[in-house]
Amino acid sequence: MNTERIGRRIAFWRDQRGFTQEDFGRIMGQSRRWVQDLEGGQRQQDPRLSVLVRAAEALRVPLEQLLTDPTPTAPVVGRPPAEAAAVIDSLYRDTSGEQPLPLDALRRRLTFCCEAFQACHYSALGRDLPALIVGAAQASAAAGTEEREVHVLNSRVLQLAASFLHKYGQPAAASAAVVADRALAAAERAGDPVAIGAASRRVAKSLSAQAQPAAAVEFAIGSARRLHGDLAAAGPLGLSTLGMLYLSAAIAASSMERTTARVQEAIEHVGQAGEVADQQGADLNADWTNFGPTNVGLHRVDVLARFEDGWSALEAADGMDGAAVRGLKQERRAGHLITMARAQLLTRKKDAAAKSLVEAAQLAPEEFKGRPATVNLVKDVVGATAKPSSELRALAERCGLQA
Repeated sequence: MNTERIGRRIAFWRDQRGFTQEDFGRIMGQSRRWVQDLEGGQRQQDPRLSVLVRAAEALRVPLEQLLTDPTPTAPVVGRPPAEAAAVIDSLYRDTSGEQPLPLDALRRRLTFCCEAFQACHYSALGRDLPALIVGAAQASAAAGTEEREVHVLNSRVLQLAASFLHKYGQPAAASAAVVADRALAAAERAGDPVAIGAASRRVAKSLSAQAQPAAAVEFAIGSARRLHGDLAAAGPLGLSTLGMLYLSAAIAASSMERTTARVQEAIEHVGQAGEVADQQGADLNADWTNFGPTNVGLHRVDVLARFEDGWSALEAADGMDGAAVRGLKQERRAGHLITMARAQLLTRKKDAAAKSLVEAAQLAPEEFKGRPATVNLVKDVVGATAKPSSELRALAERCGLQA
C-alpha cells in the first residue's frame, strides 16, 4: 500500500471539506501531529484499513477515493430544467399567422411574471413566460417602428427571460446571451433610455457568464456614462436603472482574479451606485430592481464574498439595517442569505453557513432547484460540517446530494 499517495489523497479531501488538520484530528480522535504524519505517509503501521474506513466516513467520500487516483473528467454541461428549456424553445417558435394578444393583456402577464420572479416562483414563471415571449414578439412584429411602447414591452419581456435563464448557470448561458442581445435590440428600436440601460445590464451579465468579465465591466460602465444624463432625468425608473448598471459592473469585476486594484475598482462601482441610491433617497422597486441603499449594501457584501474576503463581507453585512433587508423582495433576500453562507464558509463559521442556507431554502425553495452554484455551495457546506444537522441533510437530499 502506497502510504504517501494515500496521505496526499486524505490531505486533498480534508482541504476540499474545509477541515484543518486539527479539525480532522479531532474527528478521528487523534492529534494534529498524527494527521501530519498520516498525510505525509510517515506512519509505518498506518493507514490500516480500519483507519481508512473511518477517514472515508469523516470526509464523506467512498473508500476507493482514498485508495486510488480517480481519472479526471470534464464537467458535463447538461440541458437546463424543463421550465428553462420551455423558455428557450419559445425563442425559436414560428409565430407567423397567429393573432397578437392585446397590449393590456401582455402588460398584465408581464406584471404577473415579474412578481413571480421576485417571489422565486420559478416553476410558475416557467409556465407563463414562454407564451408571454411569443405574444410580445407578435405584438412587436405587428407594430412596425411607430409604437414605441410595444417595443419597450417586448424588451422588458426579453430582459426578464434573460434574468430567468441566468439563474440556471452554464446550461442556459448561451441562450441567456441571445435573449439579452434581443432585449437590447428591442430597446434601441424603441429609443427608450431606461429600457436600453436595463437591457444593457443583462448583456453585461451575459458577458460575465461567458467568461468575459472585463468586457462586462467595460460595457456596463460605458452604458452608464452614455445614458447618464437621460437616466438621471427620468426619475426613479432612470435612477434605478443607472444604479443597477454600476452594480452590474461591480459584480462583473468581482468575478476576475483578485488583485488590490480590482477590489478597489469593484468597490468604487458599488460606491457609484450608492451615490445614485442617495439621490433616489429610498429603497424602491422601480422597474422591478429593488434598487436603493439596502440593495447597494447587499451588493457590497456580495462583491467582497466573491473576492473571497469573507471577514470583510461579514463585517459589511453587520453594518446593514436588518429590517430594511427584510423589506426587500424574496429573490433579493434569499440571494443575500446564500451570499452570507458563502462568506460564513470562507471564515469557517460552518454552522452559521448551514443555518443561512436552511433559512434561504425555507424562504425560497426554488432557489435550490437546478441552480448549479447554489447546489455546489450546499455540497461544500455539507462537506465542511462534521455533523450536519437534520435540516441541512434534508436540504442536501432535496438538491440531489448525499449527506
